[in-house]
Amino acid sequence: MNHFFTLSSLCVATSLGLLLGCSDKKTADNSTASAALAASAPAAVASSATPPSPSVSITTATAEARDMALNLKTMGSVFPLASVDIKAQTSSVVTTMHIHGGQFVRAGDLLFSLDSRADEANLAKARAQLAKDQATLADTQRQLRRAQELLAQNFVAKSAVDTAQAAVDTASATILGDQAAIDAARVALSYDQVLSPLNGRAGALNVSIGTAIQANTTPFVTITQIEPIAVNFNLPQRNLGDAIAALKDGGAKVTATLADNGGSFQGRLYFVDNAVDPSSGTVKARAEFPNKEGRLWPGAFVEISQTINTLKDAVVVPQAALIQSARGTIVYVVQDGKAVLRPVKQVAGQSGEAAITGVTVGESVVVEGKQNLRPGTLVVERPKEAKAP
Repeated sequence: MNHFFTLSSLCVATSLGLLLGCSDKKTADNSTASAALAASAPAAVASSATPPSPSVSITTATAEARDMALNLKTMGSVFPLASVDIKAQTSSVVTTMHIHGGQFVRAGDLLFSLDSRADEANLAKARAQLAKDQATLADTQRQLRRAQELLAQNFVAKSAVDTAQAAVDTASATILGDQAAIDAARVALSYDQVLSPLNGRAGALNVSIGTAIQANTTPFVTITQIEPIAVNFNLPQRNLGDAIAALKDGGAKVTATLADNGGSFQGRLYFVDNAVDPSSGTVKARAEFPNKEGRLWPGAFVEISQTINTLKDAVVVPQAALIQSARGTIVYVVQDGKAVLRPVKQVAGQSGEAAITGVTVGESVVVEGKQNLRPGTLVVERPKEAKAP
C-alpha cells in the first residue's frame, strides 16, 4: 500500500516537471518571436509611408487687359417695312393683267386694267357739258357788253347791265362746276388702272381676266417691300438703357445670320418700343438691313448679334478657366510651380472668354487639368497644341 502511494507520487512529480519544462520552452519561443517582430517593425513602418504626390500636368493662359465687346445674341424674324394688299376702288371687271405672281414691281407700274367704258362715257359727258356751258358763258358776256354800250348811250337802264352781269357770273360758276365734274370723272377713270404704290415683290394673284370685283373688297395681290427690310427681335430689360443710348448715335450695328450657313448681314437698330413686356421682361426692337441681294425674306428666322456695350481695359481669361464652387467662382493661378486658389468675380462673358476681377494682368491661370488640382499642388505645364489653320 505504501509502495503504491510512493509510485503514484513519483509519477505526479514527473508529470509536473514535464509540464513546467514545456511552459518554459513556450515562454522562450514567445520571447524570441516578440524580439523578431520588434526588429521588423521599423522596416514595415518605412514601407507604409506615403510617397510624395506627383506633379499634375496642366495648360495655362495668361490674363490679358483689353477692351471686351459685349454682344447680345437672340433670335429674330424678318419683317417687311411695307406690305400692301392691292384692292380696286371701284366695282368693275378685270380686263387685262400686266403682271404675274412673284414678279418684282416698282412704284407706279401698271398692274391690272379694269373695264373703263362707263367711266370713259361719264368723262365725255362731263366734257360735253363743259363745252355747252362755255358757249352759254360766251353769250352772256356778249349780252353784258351790249348792255354796257346801250347804257353809255342812255338807251337802257342800269338794271339791265346788272342783270347781264349776273348772267355772266352764273355761267362762270357753272363752268367751274363742269371742270370739277371732269376732274371727278378722271379720278373715277383712273381707278380702272390699278398701279403699284411701292417697290416690292408681288405675291400670288387672286384674280384673273373676267373676274368681277367689288370696291375695296376683293384683293388682287399683295406687294411686299423687300429692299430695305427689317428684323424684329426682343431686348432684355437690362440692356434697354444701352439700346436707347445707341439710338441717339445713329443706331447700334446689328448682325443678322441665317441658319444653315445662309450668310450674315449688317444693319442698324432704328426702333425700340416704348414699353417693357411684363410677362417676359423684354422690349421689342427693330433693325433695318439694306438687303440689296434679296436674301432676307419676310418671315425667315435669323440669329441677331448686337454689340450693346464695350468694357474698357478688362482683365480677360478663357471661360474654361473658371470653376463654380460652393464658395463662388474660383480659378487656379500658377505661382512658383504650384497651384494657388484664387476667388474671382465674373463681370461678363462673351465668345468663350470672361472678364473677371481678382486676377492680375500677366498671371497664368489654369485652363486644362484644373479638376485634379488642390491648393499647393505641384504643376507641370505641358506645351499647348498648335491650332489648325
